Amino acid sequence: MNETHFAIHIFVTLLLVASGVAMLAKRVRVPYTLMLVIVGLVISPMHFLPVVHISPELILLIFLPALLFEAAWNLKIQRLRENLLPILTMATAGVGVAVGVIGLILHYGIGLAWPSALLFGAMISATDPVSVLALFKKLGLPPRLTTIVEGESLFNDGTAVVVFRIILRIAAGTTQLSGADLLVNSIRELSLVILGGVAVGAIIGIVTSTLTSYFDDHLLEITLTTIAAYGSFLLAEGLHVSPVIAVLIAGLVLGNFGRDKGMSPTTQVAVNSFWEYAAFVVNSLVFLLIGLEIQLSMLIENLTSISWAVLAMLLARAAAVYGLNPITNRLGEGMSFRGQHVLFWGGLRGSLSIALVLSLPRGLPDRSLLVTMIFGAVIFSLLVQGLTVSPLLKWLRLTQSSPKLRDYELLQSELMAETAALAELESLLAEGSLTEALYQTIRQRLSESREALKSRLAEVDVTEKGLLQQQLRRIERHLVDVKKARLAELQRDGLLSEASHRELNERLDEELATLQNPAH
Repeated sequence: MNETHFAIHIFVTLLLVASGVAMLAKRVRVPYTLMLVIVGLVISPMHFLPVVHISPELILLIFLPALLFEAAWNLKIQRLRENLLPILTMATAGVGVAVGVIGLILHYGIGLAWPSALLFGAMISATDPVSVLALFKKLGLPPRLTTIVEGESLFNDGTAVVVFRIILRIAAGTTQLSGADLLVNSIRELSLVILGGVAVGAIIGIVTSTLTSYFDDHLLEITLTTIAAYGSFLLAEGLHVSPVIAVLIAGLVLGNFGRDKGMSPTTQVAVNSFWEYAAFVVNSLVFLLIGLEIQLSMLIENLTSISWAVLAMLLARAAAVYGLNPITNRLGEGMSFRGQHVLFWGGLRGSLSIALVLSLPRGLPDRSLLVTMIFGAVIFSLLVQGLTVSPLLKWLRLTQSSPKLRDYELLQSELMAETAALAELESLLAEGSLTEALYQTIRQRLSESREALKSRLAEVDVTEKGLLQQQLRRIERHLVDVKKARLAELQRDGLLSEASHRELNERLDEELATLQNPAH
């Protein structure tokens, strides 16, 4: 069997196992991605699959851009903007606090050299809550908390990678700076690399969004988004700026502007489906390979070092979450104490930490120990934290447990979709894309469906305690968003001064903060 046939054989076998696990996950109450890790750990000693090893290039160059772009494509920039302060605080200062705390614990706890201890901190500080986010959506966690967890995980990946590369140069002895000069130089480099990544991603996102507006071909537009995802990563790497941040910004621009302005509804469905499938395949392979790569015997032999690594990881996360959130709360971006618990325990580690530790130079001091500690900490995070998040959410009463409210939301969403379809039908008639007779036929069917949904919606009782208030707050938040968007349009058109726009916007921000945190 030649190398090409062998590679295809491995790929098909991995997909076959992943598909079987997906079917099994439908019947058990374990998140699909965590089930993949468990299955990988179980079957690895059996040599059921060909020997497969994770290479850092596989994760960083092939898997990571797809995962980052898909997540950014689906992240609404309005929600991101509303929660920008807590997200950026955790993704920047939070990473710094975590690296420092982990370094202190490992240096004084097990005598690990400062460069190695800080290097471990940088590698393990990047959260990877893929499975938790899927669980959040399934259980109906408040959208704001989901946005903060997702936003932090996306942006702290970029920060952690930059910090990792700076510390790696120090550990490898390739930098001659020390003391205050080293700190100043590191902060300057961190800022330039992140800002450069933002610039690269924004330019590629804008150019690709402009190109998609000239075509209505779903295959071409899928190809353009793929080029944007991988092109932004490769270009940023070539320019020595943050490739992670570049992919994120490109995905945000395309997902929030290119999709709405330059893609027809049919194309949007096709592009969404493509990236949903790409993320499914990549996640399946990543988590299955993690399970296959990690040997239980290796973890048992190094249990003491791994225990210290897990302790340092948890204490550092606690310091970042409970230490920084009171500051953001005072600045108007409050998060309840229950939400902070979820942020602490739901910050899982995963594929990026594995990729970073495997990319360490072979001759680096403590490399084998760092690899073992990272593998152990990731397994603890995925299996122990990942499997206990659901009970934590229920204990904190953060899940949407009312069947009536779920029924109401489903019917309401269906009604909104039918209304959007009717509006699109009117546009198609106006531009001459269908005949009057066909228009009337389709319109009658859509109208009948909409009226039926209205009748069913009216029958759902949402007046029980708490449900009506939840619906009221959601609608009020949406109306505040509409007001802010209209004020921005007036300011752009010169009908509202910048000072007045700022004052009115601040009032709406206060109103929005009250709606998001009624308990505060």
